Amino acid sequence: MRGLKGKCVVVTGGASGIGKATVERFLEEGCAVAVIDNDGDSCRKLKDDYPALKSEIVADVSEAAAVLAAFRTLDSILGVPDVVINNAGISIRHPFLEITTEEWLNVVNVDLNGVFFVAREAARRMAEDQGGVIVNMGSTNGLVGQPCYADYNAAKAGVIELTRSMALELAPRIRVNAVCPGYVLTPMQEAEYTPEMIDAVNAKIPLRRHAAPAEVAALFAFLASDEAAYITGQAVVIDGGETAGGLASR
Repeated sequence: MRGLKGKCVVVTGGASGIGKATVERFLEEGCAVAVIDNDGDSCRKLKDDYPALKSEIVADVSEAAAVLAAFRTLDSILGVPDVVINNAGISIRHPFLEITTEEWLNVVNVDLNGVFFVAREAARRMAEDQGGVIVNMGSTNGLVGQPCYADYNAAKAGVIELTRSMALELAPRIRVNAVCPGYVLTPMQEAEYTPEMIDAVNAKIPLRRHAAPAEVAALFAFLASDEAAYITGQAVVIDGGETAGGLASR
């Protein structure tokens, strides 16, 4: 991708799944990459797998103070980031009537509040420097109804509107977009769905499969690059055609 080589990139939730694939992609693009993730063991393994990583900071993005501390650490290690991939997130598969208050708050705190805390620290630094790019992790769940994920759906819808609002306020020096994947074959997905459930999902997707994490990582790289210099304020869907005919609502 044009304009990525040598850029400083921060990836949240970068120790596994889509985040790990995104770390790998930006390293391949010649970027200086740092990770913020709450899983210390996975962070250490990530460093073993990718020795070129500049930093792997263990922090919970749902805590504003922890995010501030992480960025203050990165100030001296990485400097002002050129790109922030705001990827960290969780989900719990449960019917609406069974969602506990604790579960609701946990999902919303990570998936929406965490995106805000990270974006705020990144944007403050970018605005005082030479600008930059922030790409938030949305979801097709934030665009269409999906049963058994009311808390996740609400949080992702919030991320999409947050993205649009940020793009309007931070232009022209900071571009902000959201990536909205459909089904992606990640460890989180495999923990929530049986093989039979995954097969049933694949049958209703026009491309007949889940996305690979590397395919979402490629979209992150594109939106962060100079190839996407005129794209901001968008929720970019990558779902194998699933929502094109409203199939997600079945």
